[in-house]
Amino acid sequence: MKEIIEQNKGVIRAVIKKITGTYNEDLEQEVYIKTWRNLQNYKEKGKISSWIAAITANVCRDYFKSKAYKTEKLEVAADEALQNKAVQPVQEKLIDAKARQKIILQAVDALPGKMRKVVILFEFEDYTIEQIAKKLREPVGTIKSRLHNGRKILAEKLKFLQGEK
Repeated sequence: MKEIIEQNKGVIRAVIKKITGTYNEDLEQEVYIKTWRNLQNYKEKGKISSWIAAITANVCRDYFKSKAYKTEKLEVAADEALQNKAVQPVQEKLIDAKARQKIILQAVDALPGKMRKVVILFEFEDYTIEQIAKKLREPVGTIKSRLHNGRKILAEKLKFLQGEK
């Protein structure tokens, strides 16, 4: 287990930072615990790093739903009210960034299954189109199509984040 942790520490931290916007040691520890508990369920169909990255993404999603996150968000909002006006825009941007990430994750989760899988592998796990095609045993053209259509759906659903109506 120690070897698996050392080999995948970078992947875990990168996924946590990409999804939450910041490094979170508690989430990293939760990933290690879930990995250890579920190691016997791992089926060697792909890279173990991909499996651990999926666990990490799920831990981050669970965190956004958790009471701890909501409490932290309330504390940040309360602290923001106490800060002077020069500091407030920075804190608002931080809260806005986390809210944006949550909205984006929900939009990705709402994509149809095969399309969602391609988008996650390409955008979050940094697979190439060829690697995704090989992993999913699909033609490259199919993967490109799913990625294109997934991005198109996300762009339409999330255009309000860019100030469009």
